[in-house]
Amino acid sequence: MNKKLYVGNLNYTTTDEELRNLFSQVGTVVSAAVITDRMTGRSKGFGFVEMETDKGAQDAIERFNNYELGQRNITVNEARPPRERTSFSGGGDRGSRGGGYGGGGGRGNSGGGGRGGFGGDRGDRGDRGGSSSGGNRRRF
Repeated sequence: MNKKLYVGNLNYTTTDEELRNLFSQVGTVVSAAVITDRMTGRSKGFGFVEMETDKGAQDAIERFNNYELGQRNITVNEARPPRERTSFSGGGDRGSRGGGYGGGGGRGNSGGGGRGGFGGDRGDRGDRGGSSSGGNRRRF
């Protein structure tokens, strides 16, 4: 079974190929990738290497954790499973407090709001949302 490793503190010039070549010294590398910023294409300073076997992964951790690569001591450990991503689009069901500029939504008493400062009009005492009609009224 393949084992994915996290490789951190990479020099920003490190390439996928350099990672693959380094880790292939201890076992078969299934994949190697330096993570880059979507907007700029520049390295984020970390990456992932997928080893073919658990033994290869363990050997890589022991050999390359705190190993100097590109004048930096890299960190190598077992990758954690990816976290569930949440949307920050202003809506949703996480109780967002206003979305600004007419956005908003959410469950319960916490959505709404336009460009009325502090998430829009406050409305009733128990309602945190309000309309998107503007205004800077603050009732408590």
